Amino acid sequence: MKEISTKAADGKVRLDKWLWAARFFKTRSLSADEIGRGRVQVNGQAAKASREVRVGDRIELKQGFVTRTVVVKSTDDQRGSATIASEMFEETPESIEQRTKQALERRMNAEPSLAIEQGRPTKRDRRQLADWNRWSASVEPE
Repeated sequence: MKEISTKAADGKVRLDKWLWAARFFKTRSLSADEIGRGRVQVNGQAAKASREVRVGDRIELKQGFVTRTVVVKSTDDQRGSATIASEMFEETPESIEQRTKQALERRMNAEPSLAIEQGRPTKRDRRQLADWNRWSASVEPE
């Protein structure tokens, strides 16, 4: 098995580059955009894309509905295979538990579109909907 090491020169890697290399984002510009939007924190503080990542840093990032908390195990600025990328960090047990709980909740919730039984009203239905309260002011003969 390959030894985990810091391959970057003198261990200094930009945060956006590390997130890209660790395969959290597809491109480096996407990772920089997410950092700029405030969706990434390092050690509990807001981060900039140029911030240097060090071994032991705790990174919290939001990806869609999911919030992940990872601890940096190695720094590398080269994007490799998924197995190498997974060795660059370790996700905290609390984060894993929260992710599985959120996934279960999303799976159990009903799809909003399933509440619509008949679909779009026809022209005839729309006319009936428009006429339903048109003559409410008139007095009906007894």
